[in-house]
Amino acid sequence: MTVQKMPNTKTIRLENKGGVLTIELSRPDVRNAFNDELITDLQNTFDWLANDPSVRVTVLKGSGPVFCAGGDLNWMQRSVQLSRDENLADTRKLSKMFYTMNLSPKPLVGLVQGAAIGGGVGLVSVCDYVVAEKKTTFSLSEVRLGIVPACIGPFVIAKIGESYARAYFISAERFDAGRAREIGLVHELVDSAAELQIAQDRITQNLLQCGPNAMAVAKSLVRSIKECEPGKVMEHVSCLLADLRVSPEGQEGLKAFLEKRKPNWVRS
Repeated sequence: MTVQKMPNTKTIRLENKGGVLTIELSRPDVRNAFNDELITDLQNTFDWLANDPSVRVTVLKGSGPVFCAGGDLNWMQRSVQLSRDENLADTRKLSKMFYTMNLSPKPLVGLVQGAAIGGGVGLVSVCDYVVAEKKTTFSLSEVRLGIVPACIGPFVIAKIGESYARAYFISAERFDAGRAREIGLVHELVDSAAELQIAQDRITQNLLQCGPNAMAVAKSLVRSIKECEPGKVMEHVSCLLADLRVSPEGQEGLKAFLEKRKPNWVRS
């Protein structure tokens, strides 16, 4: 693969530094809420980075005091005027964006502050490792608008399970970061924005020590085990590990360990 040109974006800021791509939602005036442009920018970004070898790790964050407040009011108001077919095209675009983010082969670290509401919870759900400020609030608020968290539903359910999804999908209840950690939506809590940055540096530096292909396969392994027929799981995972052992990256990693040196993907 060759390095491709980074996409031009209007609603997010992109910075690739040392193989770590920071994706910052950049609509702080509307609390980084979704609109057509933000959905397109995220789709284009994740389409690009999946095939760009210069990106090893990705970080998703929001500018300003709020991570993501869900749907932009003007965007939601426009949907009221659309026909059923036009709304379907709109929701398919949103579903595709979340699907693409969820299938990204690169590790995705989420840094969350202020609030994650509606689609903001969807963004948290497609992240592999999530750090949140303790004062952050969360809500799957869609039913209060007479709709449901449908496009984000598969990813939220995969993250927190059916029991908590049913409770929060129907109640739209707000919950704090401590509760988000209890139900598996968040992995780590910090006290401040400064500590979010410290956590980001620690996590990304750790991920850069890991084999790029191995991390991509590890992500897909979680999905494939869930989707695999029960009687075929053992053969599936056995073949997977055997294939990795004889792959160039697997050979390099094992030899480096035995020779007590760093593998070639770790920068000195």
